[in-house]
Amino acid sequence: MEQPGFSAANSLQLIESMINKAQNRFNENGHLYLLWGWVIFICSVLHFVVDYWNIYDRPQFVWFATWGALIYQMIYLARTKKKERVKTYTDEIIGHVWVVFVIMMALTGFIAGKSEAWPLMYPLFLVLYGMPTFLSGAIIKFSPLKAGAVGCWALAIASAFVTAHYQVLFLALAVLSAWIVPGYLLRSQFKKQN
Repeated sequence: MEQPGFSAANSLQLIESMINKAQNRFNENGHLYLLWGWVIFICSVLHFVVDYWNIYDRPQFVWFATWGALIYQMIYLARTKKKERVKTYTDEIIGHVWVVFVIMMALTGFIAGKSEAWPLMYPLFLVLYGMPTFLSGAIIKFSPLKAGAVGCWALAIASAFVTAHYQVLFLALAVLSAWIVPGYLLRSQFKKQN
């Protein structure tokens, strides 16, 4: 028996709008792309400056700032998860993509350190930066992320032609094109849709 004011057509329309909302909701606000983009950008530039002007004999220590960003991200994601009403398949897949990225980065850093292949570390990181960025762009259908990934891969190739000292600057360029610019574009799109 139909309830007054809620016909079968209204019911179908409601179901269709709920499906469309779950499929098309754009919940990527660019926050984490901006967080990591700026942290990596600043660390890369600081590493170069400290190393180039020989300010301190261990310029790699600037990368400890990433631990602070990681702690912040964990708190941010925990709070976001509490507010989340629906977790889509897209959200889940993107989460897995980035977990794989973190594992690959850790393994690459460990292997490069153990095998004393430090000069290859930054070019390999650039290759790895492209993977989750491209896949995330493909999954959420956001071309600036895919273009940023291609930029990372181009910089990985270019970094083979410079010394390790300058390769760290390629990281800064990579995150600028792959995470910072797309992060601001994502934020703008998120604000428009929400």
